[in-house]
Amino acid sequence: MGSRAGIVVTGTEVLTGRVADRNGPWLAEELRQAGVDISNIVVVGDRPEDLRASIEFLIGSGVDLIVTSGGLGPTADDLTAEVVAGVQGRAFALDEALAAEVAAIVDRLSAGRGWGATPEATAAANRKQAMVPFGAAVLAPVGTAPGLVVPAPDGTVGPPVVVLPGPPRELQGMWPAALAHPLVQAALAGRAELRQSTLRIWGTPEQTIAATLREHDAILGGLEITTCLRDAELEVVTRYAPSAQPAYDALVSVIREEYAERAYSLDGRTVDEIVATALISRGATIGTAEALAGATVVGRMLDRPGASKYLRGGVIPYANAPKRELLGLTDELMKSVGSVSAEAAEALAEGARSALHTDVGVGITGMAGPVGSTLKPVGLVYICVVGDGAAADPTTGARVVLAREINLPGSRTDIGARAVAIAMHMIRELLVR
Repeated sequence: MGSRAGIVVTGTEVLTGRVADRNGPWLAEELRQAGVDISNIVVVGDRPEDLRASIEFLIGSGVDLIVTSGGLGPTADDLTAEVVAGVQGRAFALDEALAAEVAAIVDRLSAGRGWGATPEATAAANRKQAMVPFGAAVLAPVGTAPGLVVPAPDGTVGPPVVVLPGPPRELQGMWPAALAHPLVQAALAGRAELRQSTLRIWGTPEQTIAATLREHDAILGGLEITTCLRDAELEVVTRYAPSAQPAYDALVSVIREEYAERAYSLDGRTVDEIVATALISRGATIGTAEALAGATVVGRMLDRPGASKYLRGGVIPYANAPKRELLGLTDELMKSVGSVSAEAAEALAEGARSALHTDVGVGITGMAGPVGSTLKPVGLVYICVVGDGAAADPTTGARVVLAREINLPGSRTDIGARAVAIAMHMIRELLVR
């Protein structure tokens, strides 16, 4: 690839896992779209020696650009700008005009909030955020902290360092100005288009796709292919230069031919997107009844904007009483086969469809643990998806019932998440015919 960049994510809260890193992956994709390959994403705590070592490591690796996130605030552990100044051999001094700008922003944001900070403490915090390495360009604040573009030491050839704030909203708002800066553009002059495409396959282990790729290795030159298996869903991500487009087209043909209907997405769409599109195109509605601990189908659907067009709601009937009173399960059914059974799953699906007046009903029941029995061990799950009305068989108009009995490994959370993934694909199977 032409241009390469490295990313340094700072913050002990990110390093220790208390806060998930949202900036590193976001920056990597933004740079990829700009034609820049990523060599490393390094996560470091709020220790100046570790931050310095990380930046020096990336400089030594020969990258064309370094981007940091975090460590630009008013507190004592916000040291990124100072450390970058030292690495780049630049004096570090107060920019009085910038301090006044930061003060005005802080005054506006704190007006009426009664934070109670003393004028002295506020002024000191403002001054700290207005310290600038000599020769660096200042990026206008999105929050209170300005960003920086810090050149390599005078008289040397090396990557500039873009210093961005940690809050994702501020970093993302500042990124266009950072990327457009002349120093950054010059550093990335060698960039070229870098394409990335995703294929999704259901119910296929990684070793199977690995064997397929080895078998067809001769026609896949120029492709960087990675695979990731999540809850029985295999994601195949390929990065390639435009010159390798014929090889990627050959890969798509191989996957289409060898995996048929299991290759459910050749355009990168997720199962959630496919289900949402199918429900909208059919004018169908959906509701759920889920008697299993952990994740829920209705919760996953609610994560998508516009879900109100097709999602009527969900019932979480953990005890038997709401199963009877809200969803119509009979005492006879629960006594004869139990609430964890194929019959109960279908009754839950029909109960959800009836109670919520939907075309599609989803019923899930199972043993998430920690206690099971010989006949019904932990991990035993029953799922039923019922379609009628707008979701009936498009040829005959008949009601459609899809049912599965599965044994899932893992913790309560794992079992719940895997059951939801399977249910989403059963809904897809019902709707995409």
